[in-house]
Amino acid sequence: MSALAFPYVANQEARKSGDPAPPVVHELPAMAAPEAKATEELRFERAPKPLASDAVTEDWPTFRGPRRDGHTRETRLATSWPAEGPPLVWELHAGRGFSSPAVAEGRLVFTHRQGNEIHVDCLEPETGRRFWRHSIPCEYKDRYISNAGPRSTPSIADGFVFVHAVEGELVCLELATGRVRWERDTRKEFGLPLDFFGVVSSPLVVGELLIQNLGTPGPCVAAFELETGKLAWGAGPEWGPSCASPVLGRAGGRERLFVLAGGESRPPTGGLVVLDPASGRVEHEYPFRSSLHESVTGSSPVLAGERVFLSASYGTGSACVEAKEDGSFRELWTNRHIGLQFSSAIYEQGVLYLVDGVADRAGALVALDPASGEELSRTELVWEEKVDKGGKSVEQSFTVGEGSLLFADGKLLCLGDNGHLLWLGASRSGAKVLARAWLFGANESWTPPVVVRGLLYVRQTKGERFGDAPPRLMCYDLRG
Repeated sequence: MSALAFPYVANQEARKSGDPAPPVVHELPAMAAPEAKATEELRFERAPKPLASDAVTEDWPTFRGPRRDGHTRETRLATSWPAEGPPLVWELHAGRGFSSPAVAEGRLVFTHRQGNEIHVDCLEPETGRRFWRHSIPCEYKDRYISNAGPRSTPSIADGFVFVHAVEGELVCLELATGRVRWERDTRKEFGLPLDFFGVVSSPLVVGELLIQNLGTPGPCVAAFELETGKLAWGAGPEWGPSCASPVLGRAGGRERLFVLAGGESRPPTGGLVVLDPASGRVEHEYPFRSSLHESVTGSSPVLAGERVFLSASYGTGSACVEAKEDGSFRELWTNRHIGLQFSSAIYEQGVLYLVDGVADRAGALVALDPASGEELSRTELVWEEKVDKGGKSVEQSFTVGEGSLLFADGKLLCLGDNGHLLWLGASRSGAKVLARAWLFGANESWTPPVVVRGLLYVRQTKGERFGDAPPRLMCYDLRG
């Protein structure tokens, strides 16, 4: 079925009228915001240092930051720390999940699962004290890994927070109070399967719309009105939902929406969909998905000037497409040897930086030329750590594995998938480790780190391998 014939699109030109089920909308009369309170799960260590008077700061309102590119404009960050790492401000014992915290408008929103509920917690960023909690019933069971918590990162905009839970509940909450503004069940309303890992893609706010990759048999890409939750448009080919998140960027002379789709399907189908964000008009489709049925497309598209970098694991590799003068796109290059599973690349000053690694094993920082795909440099990130095994101290090799990157203050901050934190000075000719610390000994640490107002937020998704600490959200002082 072509995009023009898709049942939710009216000639691909205007907003949609075919909403399968109107959302439940609640009136929100004025109400005082609750005070932040400490909870039993919170352990507060110390107040952070004051911010430098000339420090630049910015919010982190959604997955991969305010521009969805893994960059923050924060400055005056500490580039060295004691052997145990940067000072811990607070830690919160939490439930399972992989979602990042969103920090904006003086609030931190964090989702995690305890028992058969997903909790949406709104915290005070500098203390970890809780303003409110909203809970969503959850019966989800993962087919492949033991972690059945939320994957999708909330988005904060204009006094509201938007959450897409692992079983498809899409909820708009008032940021000050946690009260529900509107809610809808995308899984039931659009007849969506849970795919390999449930709902993973994080919703994106674009103007007055909330964009999400839903996948067939619903619209591949859907836009909902922020104020009401009503379907504004739905478009795209019959591709399922991926684990990657939509990205807004400028290419070919105008702003466009880039969605990497493709989930569970036989035969396997998926790829990049380029759309006009206002109308949902599909402008380009580029097939890009593993030929294996059981595969994950989890790395989000990365804009590199007029180019769009794509990467996926399971034999897919990487590719780059470029906008032409007429606004269409052409394939520049493909590379079957580098494929990202969960992390996304960083584009900075004409170079793509990415962690080419395998969970718990190899890990290297690679610099690529986005124009040609040429590997400019490769820096292996491997070292020895002393660990306690059966009461005996032994040395063991560690690496960043499938580490996540964040570009801040002219450097790369890398969280390895076993809980190591590294500052990396990187250029097209290679990388240098400026600082390293082992924050916790737990694998599957695939949640990207977040930095806001000089504070670093890190999620430990599993219990300690060499200790007894449970999954946690931790706040560290990176103020220089």
